[in-house]
Amino acid sequence: MSTNQPSPSPLPYVVMLASPLFFSTNLIFGRYVTGEVAPFLLATMRWGAVALILSPLLVMHRASVVPLVQAQWRRLALLGILGMGICGGGIYLALKYTTATNATLIYTTSPVLILLLERIFTGRRSHAREVVGTAVAFTGVAVIVLRGSIETALSLSLNIGDLLVFAGAVSWAGYSILYRSEPVRQIGNMPLFGLVAIFGALSNLPVALWEIGQGDALPTAPHSWAAIGGIVFISSLLAFSTYQFGVRALGASIAGVFMYLLPPYGVGLAITFLGEDFQPFHAAGIALVMAGVIIATFPANLLRRLKAKTA
Repeated sequence: MSTNQPSPSPLPYVVMLASPLFFSTNLIFGRYVTGEVAPFLLATMRWGAVALILSPLLVMHRASVVPLVQAQWRRLALLGILGMGICGGGIYLALKYTTATNATLIYTTSPVLILLLERIFTGRRSHAREVVGTAVAFTGVAVIVLRGSIETALSLSLNIGDLLVFAGAVSWAGYSILYRSEPVRQIGNMPLFGLVAIFGALSNLPVALWEIGQGDALPTAPHSWAAIGGIVFISSLLAFSTYQFGVRALGASIAGVFMYLLPPYGVGLAITFLGEDFQPFHAAGIALVMAGVIIATFPANLLRRLKAKTA
């Protein structure tokens, strides 16, 4: 009897090669429409549209959705503020002052920030390589924020956009920890995503109404609406669903490794479609940030498996 096992399907790997590309488009689209639509209005439209599209799932799962909202609405509201408010309107606001290249590289530090926040708030023990990786990644962020210039460091003339992006990275780390907490894991990923999208839209709405009152109307140009559509369908729905597919098919550790492609994808898109310059300090920053993130977060069990195969 043959003992040959069927070859694993390449589909999950192909999907996971595309998933970080979909995620990286958010900053590109956001930077593209900067100045044509107010940042919190853009975030409100994004997450309101996502919530509307996913509403049939919420209706289908109402037996579990309604009790979750009743018991955990404060936690869901906090998720909306962290993941779709600060990381929504706040990031789009940052893109008015900084480039998509800088934003991509700074935002890449989220995985090491997750480790840091878990240590602070949950007492999680840090391993030596996590400490080293965190230090290396933050050095890379410093190089990017300071534009590789000692004069910038001495004069403290920091770009407010870069600082807002870093605040967004911290917020996303908090969101990621809270999103996988036990109280909100009572329903599936996509219904939970739709539910959080509702709270995310609501968290952006007050500032969006203020922006409209200040005279920031909806965009009128077709290319602006096309970019908003890209944010909704590519950066949100397609990015999230492909990542969840990869996690189910390959496991969280392997799927997470593919997210190391975010910086090259994001920087490449920014240079290609936005015409942004790639400076020497970007090269130094991306090398340090990527090295730090990989050192700190590369799955230990995957390392052991790789070593066993080569032994």
